[in-house]
Amino acid sequence: MVTFEQAIETVAGYCRNFGLPHTETVALHSALGRVLAEPITADRDFPPFPRATRDGYALRAADLQSLPAKLRVIGQVKAGGTFKGAVNSGEAVEIMTGAPVPPGADAVVMVEYTSPTVNHVEIQRGLKAGDNLVAAASEANAGDVLLASGTRISPAQIALAAAVGRAEVAVYRKARVAVLATGDELVDVSEVPAPHQIRNTNSYSLCAQVTESGGEPVQLPVAPDEERKLTTLIHAGLNGADLLLLSGGVSMGKYDLVEQALSRLGAQFFFTGALIQPGRPVVFGEIRKNSRTIPFFGLPGNPVSVMTTFDLFVRPVVDGLSGAAPRPLRGGRARLNKAFKTKTGLTRFLPAILSGGLYDPVVELVPWQGSGDLVAAAKANCYLVVAPDRELIPEGELVTVVLR
Repeated sequence: MVTFEQAIETVAGYCRNFGLPHTETVALHSALGRVLAEPITADRDFPPFPRATRDGYALRAADLQSLPAKLRVIGQVKAGGTFKGAVNSGEAVEIMTGAPVPPGADAVVMVEYTSPTVNHVEIQRGLKAGDNLVAAASEANAGDVLLASGTRISPAQIALAAAVGRAEVAVYRKARVAVLATGDELVDVSEVPAPHQIRNTNSYSLCAQVTESGGEPVQLPVAPDEERKLTTLIHAGLNGADLLLLSGGVSMGKYDLVEQALSRLGAQFFFTGALIQPGRPVVFGEIRKNSRTIPFFGLPGNPVSVMTTFDLFVRPVVDGLSGAAPRPLRGGRARLNKAFKTKTGLTRFLPAILSGGLYDPVVELVPWQGSGDLVAAAKANCYLVVAPDRELIPEGELVTVVLR
């Protein structure tokens, strides 16, 4: 049994030893969520010309020493257009946002501070050189690396790749993650459970979390509480998978057989339990299969514990197997809306709702009936984190939350 901090560091240290996966080329519009396997470089200067950031008039700032200033308008330029010629002292060019600033001009006055007349414009406000324009190559020079290999692709990265003309990009292959739920009490979601049975929610939530993390889930049939059949399905999960996730069967009960089956297959365990709630029985290790070393997690059977331990421990491994640096937990601070008591000894990740405004976030606990309460989990949008030495958390305290 390890602390939360020890468990997190064990997982992080393991991820640092991953090699890079194979690569493939995909269309840019299909690259969202994938991990770049090549750097993306600028094919030209960015911007390739001095770009106006406001509608107004391009001029020489030195012409505005005395206000109001009256300048002769010698033309107009819009985004996508060009102006033939140069701006000399006493002249101005009407310009639109995004248009190239003509040679000779070194600033743009906003249209709000001008009064146009026939062939002239009167300027009421002074400027300094560089105001309301972006200089050529100020964002990047041709050949600069804009996106490094290993970057996870978001909409912003897709826009940047499009800006340099990349219709296709090389990405790392998605991590294949085998998902194996265990337990005689489980039936498929399409079946009507008997009074002593429940539907298999864990396989579906885990597959969804794997997909959301950028992996490729492989859902296996439910393993019964019988070691031979469980072992057969573990073998099936290890074939071609980069990571094996098992849910259930890792507690101390008579029919909790996962650790026993893995041990007989020669598994190495890095930790068997973490001092957290929910998810205390979580197991992490690796096993060899066909000359390959495959990491695995044995997750608790309760559905809230499964989702929580995935967010805390599994997601970084999926990142690493996908060629990306593991993403840190997305934490923040918020005011607690109502005091509560808990027990010491465990780091707790309690389902909660984060609300309020940008500058006054508020968090409240979701009433829950333990780690089997899916209704509470579905209402929550974050975890409220409680340190293991805290027993009473007063109303109004600034507490830590982890976003889901």
